[in-house]
Amino acid sequence: MASTQLDEEYIASKLKGNTLRVYWSLLGSPNGVVKVRETQRSLGFSSPALAMYHLEKLTELGLVRKTQGEYHLAKTVNIGVLKQFMKIGSFLLPRFMLYATMFATLLIFFVSQMRVVSFYSVFALIFGILATGILWFEAIRTWRQKP
Repeated sequence: MASTQLDEEYIASKLKGNTLRVYWSLLGSPNGVVKVRETQRSLGFSSPALAMYHLEKLTELGLVRKTQGEYHLAKTVNIGVLKQFMKIGSFLLPRFMLYATMFATLLIFFVSQMRVVSFYSVFALIFGILATGILWFEAIRTWRQKP
């Protein structure tokens, strides 16, 4: 277990900047496969050599494996900012978005079913609005931190 923790710490120390952006694009690809030119174009790198450098760096970290000019996702790690995201299909979404959507749906349902205005219904409404607002704020803030 200590070895795994050391590996994750080492990967976290190396998975930064453009290397993290390349890993992010690989995670977001529909089948977990990218090519050098495709990566260069999608991330706006100046040359394919730069994209290849970062893909090779990911290969050395054991996160990617190279097969016939294509780079395949070999291992997913949840470290750093990646801990805050979940993958749904080919989309990487902030975890808070799930909770924010749930609370927004419950708030809309509560407002549509509210028949009597009382202290308790106003309290529940204020609580629902605050919780929904805070969760959406956190979801947007997390989204802005993406690589």
